[in-house]
Amino acid sequence: MNEQISIVLVDDHAIVRDGIKYLLEEEKNLVVIGEGSNGLDAIKLVEEKQPDLLIIDVRMPIMSGIEALKIINKDSVKIKAIVLSMHDSEEYILESIDAKAMGYLLKDSSKAEILKAIYTVYNGDKYFSGDISNVIVNNLLKKSDTQPTATNTETNSASTNESHTLTKREIEILHLVLLGKTNKEISEELNKSKRTIETHRFNLMKKLDVKNLIELSSVAKELNLI
Repeated sequence: MNEQISIVLVDDHAIVRDGIKYLLEEEKNLVVIGEGSNGLDAIKLVEEKQPDLLIIDVRMPIMSGIEALKIINKDSVKIKAIVLSMHDSEEYILESIDAKAMGYLLKDSSKAEILKAIYTVYNGDKYFSGDISNVIVNNLLKKSDTQPTATNTETNSASTNESHTLTKREIEILHLVLLGKTNKEISEELNKSKRTIETHRFNLMKKLDVKNLIELSSVAKELNLI
């Protein structure tokens, strides 16, 4: 990647900002163009600097990162934002997603994962680490369990029309994937080869036109597959 990616970094601990900045700027195409220590700083810096990406902490004095994102994304300017936090609580994760964060990473993530998240979000996709993805999937599954079964004929018909291309085996694997099981675990549970499971998983994701677990969870919910 040759183009420069401009980043605004907001965290209330200067030592944390310095460490992340050093890590990022080891990459020639990443440049930190602004730093702040609270949500108000984030709002001001995004408006003034117009960065490609915002990396922001959750808990900060004066205004939290989540509050800042809600305000920034209410305006005409939308920001590609990654929350980088020490907190893995479901509350913070889901609130960050509601505030339109496109990624959520823990501060103990490896350099490789942080860079992967930056490039993924910069290219317009969402990125959540495996542990964070599991929280999101479990939340979707809990919501699905509490929703009443649809009785409207038109709704049921639409769902059927959308999902009829999935085979029974693909739907079965879909449910296991959304429970967080690996291909190996699914192959052992269904007594099928790992390669067979990988093929089924690839096919169902292709049919549903999704690229990752987050999109798969969302589409499965929309089509009443979970």
